[in-house]
Amino acid sequence: MFSMSRSAAAEILAAAERSDAAGLALRIAARREADGSIGYGMGFDDHRERDSALEFAGLQVLIAPPSLPLLQDTVLDYVELAPGRFDFVFAEGGAPAPEPAPGGCGSGGCSRCGG
Repeated sequence: MFSMSRSAAAEILAAAERSDAAGLALRIAARREADGSIGYGMGFDDHRERDSALEFAGLQVLIAPPSLPLLQDTVLDYVELAPGRFDFVFAEGGAPAPEPAPGGCGSGGCSRCGG
């Protein structure tokens, strides 16, 4: 089943407030690309008749039937990819991306971030 980290849900709810999309659900979509990889998309939307509806930390998430098998065991996370640069990532396999270490970037190998 698709899941979402708390940090991703919190950032999406904050984005909804900033963009006047408060109260709308988040639609998650996936499709198989020509090279066999999976492409992901998301945006605020209204519920449609055949959607599966999930809830994460107060955020309603909608998934259309064609995307369900491609999102099986996928986690949407919001992580720091580089110092000060955060973004959403889709992690396949059901494991969320590791949380950064307190006080640092999480790499554990540099003196700049206290890791």
